[in-house]
Amino acid sequence: MMFPNQTNIRYFILNGITDVPELQLPIFLIVLLIYLITLGGNMTLFLLVCFDHRLHTPMYFFLGNLSIVDMTSSTVTLNKILSSFVTRDKAISYVSCMIQMYMFGSLTSHELHILAAMSYDRYVAICSPLRYHMVMNSRTCSLLASTCWVLGFLQVIPPVGILCSFSCYFSIEVNHFFCDIVPLMRISCDDTSFLEKLFFIEGLLVYILTPFLLTFYSYVFIIFTILKIQGDVGRRKAFYTCSSHLTAVILLYTTLVGQYLTPNLSSTLESKKYFALFNTAAVPMLNPMIYSLKNKDVKRAFRWSLRRIKQYFLVYFQNFLSVGYA
Repeated sequence: MMFPNQTNIRYFILNGITDVPELQLPIFLIVLLIYLITLGGNMTLFLLVCFDHRLHTPMYFFLGNLSIVDMTSSTVTLNKILSSFVTRDKAISYVSCMIQMYMFGSLTSHELHILAAMSYDRYVAICSPLRYHMVMNSRTCSLLASTCWVLGFLQVIPPVGILCSFSCYFSIEVNHFFCDIVPLMRISCDDTSFLEKLFFIEGLLVYILTPFLLTFYSYVFIIFTILKIQGDVGRRKAFYTCSSHLTAVILLYTTLVGQYLTPNLSSTLESKKYFALFNTAAVPMLNPMIYSLKNKDVKRAFRWSLRRIKQYFLVYFQNFLSVGYA
């Protein structure tokens, strides 16, 4: 659907993940299942962190922030796939498209920074354990989390603001399943050279590289400290404390590299969509599993919560029966 020099765009058409009719239903069911697991897993983890005092530590404080980001990011990006399958309407308004793009970029930026903050937390815990509670106090954690939120929502304003000023598009069809900056730049007939440079400089050097370097340097010191520990048991215990976080970092950065830093060839355009799907659906689903499956504190808190819920329903049921018979 081509409209050369079209101005005053009011909506876009999102092509979705695939055009193959036979794959529409399986993809819808898979995405819906992943989305429900993402919401359930992250909400459970967030509630455990909020209501179990044993999880009121810096690491779980940052993990609660990460759960909020994962739930919000999945909802922002996957809602159109799910709703379009039901309504058969792939159109998204221009304003909604810009908001979706801004929210996705901001939440991804925040996630990168919160992972960097978590790596600093692991650095202090392993490299300076005696000073941990003094350094990672409630004020420091609140300041780090607030900085991550502010940076996340500020960094995306310049490129999104420039893209919002564009008024000319060759097509209203976006070859993606949500509004992302790169597919929208491809269909714009305005001069995108400045935006491409800004996207590369800010996106690569500030948006991705800065939190990556902070995380990388933290783990350099962590690894050197672990290697100095005497005994295999001590080394395994130290590495165990940061293995979940390191796994989440590798997953996120790998998908971002595949989504944005691979060549824009025709053979890679479809693969970019699958990297984006993995980033917006699978990574948020896997994060609570990564942090909880091997974590004794989270599993203990989950079992404690189940017992409390069971006791509550037993008391409620007994009271209900006593009132009924009375």
